[in-house]
Amino acid sequence: MISKALVAASTKPMILSILLSGENYGYQIIQKAKELSGGTLEWSDGMLYPVLHRLEKDEFIQSQWRISEGGRLRKYYTLTDSGREELETEKKQWLIVHEAFSKLWKPLPAFD
Repeated sequence: MISKALVAASTKPMILSILLSGENYGYQIIQKAKELSGGTLEWSDGMLYPVLHRLEKDEFIQSQWRISEGGRLRKYYTLTDSGREELETEKKQWLIVHEAFSKLWKPLPAFD
């Protein structure tokens, strides 16, 4: 199980990364995060939508209500240019952290 703090820290870059490939609505975003994590990240509506609202307020994403192919009214989210820039910043930060952990956790050489 992933700690709540780590899930919270990774939510923003995960959502921005998911939206980089195109527009999605909330349930699709939840399912994509679950799929990408092999079922480890199981986001709820109550966790996702406040983050989406904050990202929209910060102008990293925008939304539009539309009727889906099945006739349902859905709110679709897309990445803005500002969101793409923010994603690049997030990626750089996460890669620095990843690199540091990779150095710390690399296998030690075997001694004969």
